[in-house]
Amino acid sequence: MKTLVGVDIGTQGTKASLFNQSGQCLATAFRASRLHRPAAGHVEEDPQDQVDAVCAAIRECVKRSGVDRASVAAVAIAGQMAGVIGVGADGIHVTPYDSWLDTRCAPQIDDLAKQAGDRILRQSGTAPGLNHAPKMLWWKKQRPRDYKRIAAFVQPGGYAAMRLCGLSGDQAFIDSTYLHFTGFADNRRERWDAPLAEKCGVDAERLPRIVQPQEIVGEIVPQMAQRCGLPAGVPVAAGCGDTAASFLAAGATRAGVCVDVAGTASVFAATTDRFVPDADARMLSVGRSAVPGLWHPYAYVNGGGMNLEWFRTHIAEGGRPAKGRGIDFDQLTAAAENLDGSIERFPLFIPHMEGRASPSQPALRGAWVGLDRTHTLAHLYRGVLEGVALEYALYQKTIEALYPGALTKELRVVGGGGASALWNTIKSDVLQMPLRTVKQAHGAPLGSAMLAGWAVGLLDDLPSAAARWIECNPPVRPDRKMRSIYTQRLARYSAVLDALNFPAAIVSPARQRRRS
Repeated sequence: MKTLVGVDIGTQGTKASLFNQSGQCLATAFRASRLHRPAAGHVEEDPQDQVDAVCAAIRECVKRSGVDRASVAAVAIAGQMAGVIGVGADGIHVTPYDSWLDTRCAPQIDDLAKQAGDRILRQSGTAPGLNHAPKMLWWKKQRPRDYKRIAAFVQPGGYAAMRLCGLSGDQAFIDSTYLHFTGFADNRRERWDAPLAEKCGVDAERLPRIVQPQEIVGEIVPQMAQRCGLPAGVPVAAGCGDTAASFLAAGATRAGVCVDVAGTASVFAATTDRFVPDADARMLSVGRSAVPGLWHPYAYVNGGGMNLEWFRTHIAEGGRPAKGRGIDFDQLTAAAENLDGSIERFPLFIPHMEGRASPSQPALRGAWVGLDRTHTLAHLYRGVLEGVALEYALYQKTIEALYPGALTKELRVVGGGGASALWNTIKSDVLQMPLRTVKQAHGAPLGSAMLAGWAVGLLDDLPSAAARWIECNPPVRPDRKMRSIYTQRLARYSAVLDALNFPAAIVSPARQRRRS
């Protein structure tokens, strides 16, 4: 039986998984990421570290499985979506990976919004934000010497595939699931708007070629094959963004399925057969599905899943190395599950520790609101969980307004956060939707493997593969009594967001006089 390798270059680490043609996971390997924060607001990774992690994870995965390495029919790599890597003419990186968590390009976001914000939103499906276009402009304005050496801007998944296949800069590529983050794409037609890029100051020749996720971009060259523990010549599919791969892993291959990617970022998405940009709220991105003809309107909390570890380490443990076992998530969850008193009186948590991404409000930051002396560590932790669910409810309302009649009847959860029964219950109650976790908790690597199988003809198409490969657990059903409670808390949460978005809320005396 042939096997398929799916890889995900995530923020916290790189994961590789090996699957057989029936969707059974034979082995998994993981390598932790190394994030660098050289200055306030700067978050980077070394692209070579990412490539090394891909090779090491694939090698370990194949070794653990015990299968003949010649059984590997194809590889596909997913990766972080909203950041960029500048590569030179030789295909080697000339910049670090400018992470999606990096907020240094905030001034360029404002410039793009003023210059062409409406056009970018209508064409790409996403308003200017912490994504490709402002990051490219930052490199041009702040690092002009590096910018001159850049042949193309790519993302981590594409860069790793380029290195495995020995591709040059003029062979750089981006697959269609990333186009809504580029700023300069006509997403409906899957092509670049070169005049728009030039108007905004980015040279169109630095935009890579656009490919389909299942397109074979090359074969693993001998040197890289040795590092991966594979034979030379294994086909490599273009793959897709990690969020799009996670949607595949949840079985979102037909209209109506909603997905919660409970990972480093907390992502809420629907699945539709229409491209409708969010021109009013500017909250949603509308990205292409890896399934032809489908779209995913979605939004996300920047680093929402990272808030839990931050809370455990810096709040619960006070930022000090724990003596012995320390405080774990089971203890925090148990305490949060057994809170007394009315939920209406619990503090609210604003989860945007790295700035709000959906809509783009990079200056907004996290907060607890409504604290009193009765509140404990457990109240604060429950607030961290609830904050993501309340943010999801705003996304849900926007999707339902933008797509009248859109089905948001079931939420499927993938990612590590799906293991938290308390978090799942809170989300179900806030959204008033049944919630189902996916039994195969393999996430984006599973979606990548499906694409690899489709690319080489081992799988007929993605919907039929999902029907065979993916099984869900029984649903968590919402408590209908919580509807009115969370309607009130959502209104309060929304008002707090508006109040904390200081740049938007502050009105100059001159403007106040003009208004009066």
